[in-house]
Amino acid sequence: MHAWQAVERGHEVVQIERETEARGASLRNFGQIWVSGRAGGEELETALRARELWEEIGARVPGLGFRANGSLTPVRGERELAVAEAAVAREDSAARGYKLLTPTEARALNPALRGDFTAALYCERDAAVEPRTAQLALRAELSKSPHYTFLPGREVREVVGDHAVRDDHGDVHPADAVLLCTGAWLGGLVRELAGPRLPVRRVRLQMMQTDPLGEPLPTSVADADSFRYYPAYRSPALDQLTTHQPQLPTAAAHGMQLLMVQRADGGLTIGDTHEYEHPFAFDTVEDPYDHLTEVVESLLGRPLPKIRRRWAGVYAQCTDPARVVHRQQVREGVWLVTGPGGRGMTCSPAIAETTANELDW
Repeated sequence: MHAWQAVERGHEVVQIERETEARGASLRNFGQIWVSGRAGGEELETALRARELWEEIGARVPGLGFRANGSLTPVRGERELAVAEAAVAREDSAARGYKLLTPTEARALNPALRGDFTAALYCERDAAVEPRTAQLALRAELSKSPHYTFLPGREVREVVGDHAVRDDHGDVHPADAVLLCTGAWLGGLVRELAGPRLPVRRVRLQMMQTDPLGEPLPTSVADADSFRYYPAYRSPALDQLTTHQPQLPTAAAHGMQLLMVQRADGGLTIGDTHEYEHPFAFDTVEDPYDHLTEVVESLLGRPLPKIRRRWAGVYAQCTDPARVVHRQQVREGVWLVTGPGGRGMTCSPAIAETTANELDW
């Protein structure tokens, strides 16, 4: 997205990528542009601006698979309902497109939700893209410009003087501005430049994807455990929920919520877990997948299709939850941009736009 912003503003861009193509958290996610749970203030403003930019870029790059699908969070019982009601009562509720729907109204939007629930929180501003192919589509569009060069399979190893880097092929790349968008890679050169106390941590998650559902899932879907995870839902009603209705043991042990999005091929991307303590496990465990399957089947009122893929991913998250991203000038002409956490897919276009504006491109 930083490359996109720079090319759009008339600059020449060299994008250096460690892998043959990106393989990290930007692919291993739901592809959600998730406005509903964002904290009020800067985070929500960033998400709403990013939502606008995703739609604009999606109109130019159909391969992103952008769709303004909205989301539904079905709730069960009075305590979960009270949290949804508190969300709808927020001052910024209209900006998010919050509405509290009856089961009949929710099923009119998403007939695939045949399970039992009391009500559903609708967020009209939520949207989705295809995470496995979005970067490929963006790069294909960028490559139409004579001002864009993509250099894969190279790792930046050293900042050379001001405004230049050397890669592991020995090539030096001078520039007016160098942006290190390092994802969850926080060691090596990042530690050398930013110091050992970078206010960013790594978080590990597990997800899965099914075979095609066989019918449309018109909206993204969350469960009420997402109330416990996202800051927009903090309220006395949430305090009551967490006190009197604790998470199921597997969900609590793995920091879980349900998020679910239908892919362009009809399959469902389902997750996720959150692991914060290092060292991370190197393997995936089955209990969270079993839990997610039970939750999804209870909402759909039908068996889940065969699980096609399971994976783990790691992203970088600011340790201060109020910070959308960590943006730091580490040398003259060199900036580090990292740590958006689970907001990365949602907020990336606006994060890049802010960087461009601050650097006065």
